[in-house]
Amino acid sequence: IASGHFSQGDGGLFKPLLDKLLYQDPYLLLADYQAYLDCQQSVGEAYSHTDSWTRMSILNAIRMGMFSSDRSVRDYCDGIWKASPLPITLTEYTDGDFGLGNELTCRIR
Repeated sequence: IASGHFSQGDGGLFKPLLDKLLYQDPYLLLADYQAYLDCQQSVGEAYSHTDSWTRMSILNAIRMGMFSSDRSVRDYCDGIWKASPLPITLTEYTDGDFGLGNELTCRIR
């Protein structure tokens, strides 16, 4: 960044950003950067082994069931927002052509 590689040769353009990261860094963005690079290297290596990567991906998806987005939204609705579901009545599905080709459309009452 300091070399000007990302700013058409202007090495000073991002100086305030670099100074903040190098001398203040309140969010510790650079504190674990090497660990991040090491992890990315490890992920890249794992990804190159297709069979084991596929197995890990499937197991990861299966094991995250308790962390589903549906459950998270439901927890937020119940515990934080105090919101309850709103019933929606759907009419029959019809084929419609609205200039976008035949798409399945739904009308909400």
